[in-house]
Amino acid sequence: MAGYATPLKYLFPGWYAVVMGLAGLSLAFHRAAPLMGDAAGAAGLAIGLLAGAAFATLAVATVVRARRHAAAWAEDRRHPVRHTQIATLPISALLLATVAVAAGLRGVWIDALWWAGSLAQWFVTTWLLSRWWRGPKAGGLEWASVTPALFIPIVGNVLAPLAGVPLGHLEWAAAQFGVGLMFWPVVLVLLVMRLALHGLWPERLLPSAFIFIAPPAAVGLSALQFGAPPLVGWALWGMALFSAAWAASLARRMASLPFGLAHWSMSFPLAALAALTLRLAPSGPVAAAGVALLALSSLVIAALALATLRGLRDGSLLAPEPVAVLQPAASGPAAATT
Repeated sequence: MAGYATPLKYLFPGWYAVVMGLAGLSLAFHRAAPLMGDAAGAAGLAIGLLAGAAFATLAVATVVRARRHAAAWAEDRRHPVRHTQIATLPISALLLATVAVAAGLRGVWIDALWWAGSLAQWFVTTWLLSRWWRGPKAGGLEWASVTPALFIPIVGNVLAPLAGVPLGHLEWAAAQFGVGLMFWPVVLVLLVMRLALHGLWPERLLPSAFIFIAPPAAVGLSALQFGAPPLVGWALWGMALFSAAWAASLARRMASLPFGLAHWSMSFPLAALAALTLRLAPSGPVAAAGVALLALSSLVIAALALATLRGLRDGSLLAPEPVAVLQPAASGPAAATT
C-alpha cells in the first residue's frame, strides 16, 4: 500500500469522522465537569482544540484534493455509500461550534461557524435525499446503499440545537431538528428491511453498526436542550443503550477485521451516549455508568487514533478501497461496492 504515489486522492469524506469523534469526546468531558471537576473541563478543551486542528488540516487537504483530483471527488458524490459521508463535513462544523459554546466561547465567529455548518448540513441533506427520487439504475436509493451510513445526515440535523439554542437560534434549530426526527425512523426501517431481505452490509463496514447509537443519543441531548421532560431523555437513553448492546454483539466479528476508516464509526456514537448519560444523571449510580462510558469512549478513540497514525505511516489507509460486489438476494447476503 505504501507505494501509492497519490495518497491525497484517497482522502475520502469519511475522514471527517475523526473530527466528529474527537468533538463528541470533548463534549462528553464537558458534561463530566460537574462530577469530575476542572480536570474534565480542561480535558474537554484540549480534545476540542485537537478536533479543531484535525478539522483545519482535513479542510485544507479536501480543497487541495478537489483541485488535484476532481474525478475522485466526483466519484465520491456518485458512490452508493460514500456519498452519505459528505455530511460529516458540515456536521464537524456544527460540532466544533458546539464545543466552543460548551467551553464558554461566544462571538461572531462562533455564530458564523454554527450557521455555516447548519446551512451546509441542510443543503447536503436535501441533496442526499433528492437522490432517492431517482431509480436505482440512475444512482438513486438501492439496497447496496442502505447501510448505517444513511444515519449520518440525519444525525447532523438533530445536532443543530446543541449550540443553536444557547446561541439564540431557537426557531431554526427546532426546524432543522424536525428534519432529523422525520427521517430517523425511515432510515431505521430501511436498514431492518435490508437485513431481512439482503443480509448484513459488507464485513469491513461492520463497525458502522455503532451508528445506530447516534440518533437516539443525539436526539436525547437536543431534546433536553429544548427543555423536554427528563423522562423523554431517559426513554431516548434507553434506545441508545440498547443500540450499543446490539452493536456490541458484533464485537467478536469486528475484532477480526483489519483496521479501516469504518472503525471511526464507533467514536462519536459512544461519546454521545456518554454525554447523554452524564447529562441525565450528573450524580448517583447512573453517573458512575456515565463515567465508565466516558472512559470507554476515551480508550476507543485513543486506540482509533493510534491505529490511524500507524495506517498513515504504513500507507494502508490513504489507498484504494477494496471492492465488494452486490450479490442477488437469492445467492446470499448482499454486499455493497464501498
